[in-house]
Amino acid sequence: MRQRLRWLTALCMGVTFIPSCGHDQQLVSITVQPTTETFGSANIPVSADAGATVQLRALGSYIHPPVTKDITNKVQWTSNTPNMVTVNSTGLITVTGLACGNTLVSATVTTNSSAGNISSSGAIVTGSMTANVVCFAAGGTGSNPTLTVNFNGIGSGTIASSPVGLACASTAPTCSTTAFTTGTPVQLTATPNSGSTFGNWLGCDSTSGQVCNVNLTTSRSVTVTFN
Repeated sequence: MRQRLRWLTALCMGVTFIPSCGHDQQLVSITVQPTTETFGSANIPVSADAGATVQLRALGSYIHPPVTKDITNKVQWTSNTPNMVTVNSTGLITVTGLACGNTLVSATVTTNSSAGNISSSGAIVTGSMTANVVCFAAGGTGSNPTLTVNFNGIGSGTIASSPVGLACASTAPTCSTTAFTTGTPVQLTATPNSGSTFGNWLGCDSTSGQVCNVNLTTSRSVTVTFN
């Protein structure tokens, strides 16, 4: 009996994998490819971009053992601004031609168990990319002001605007839009990713917690820090 216990202990210490040891394949992160995609041009009306498409891929990184798999058809795809770009269940994004700016397209997996049915307590794993639809700005004079958000700090996170028109992640050092007309009051909300915290905003007209308020009477640039 004692020898059998030593043999089982050796198995669970990594000599041989067996499900009862509690180690099983777990999804730990999702990478969306491409990470950014830009549609249109400043001298082309946004409506002319309608119907443009790009196929996204979702790559899942697993542990126990480490491996990367194509999980494009196993994730839930979501567009933060569906009136700008839509995304279907297979990861195909399509420009609507109704709005311009930046938005996040996310791939999410919610699991209550690992690949071998070991409980993972409803883990949510998400990856995202940034889709850009260039706003029409031909003619120069009278064109919309540019709102630019710069990312700072060692943490990571996302920002989204109200009204919609700007949504992007700190995977890029900066993002911008000309979706808002002159004089539009814009609220930018910063959301830190898991493991990061919100730091502060700089360059806003006023702030309230994680919200930055900007009145776009002219082109503006603000900075958000995630720690």
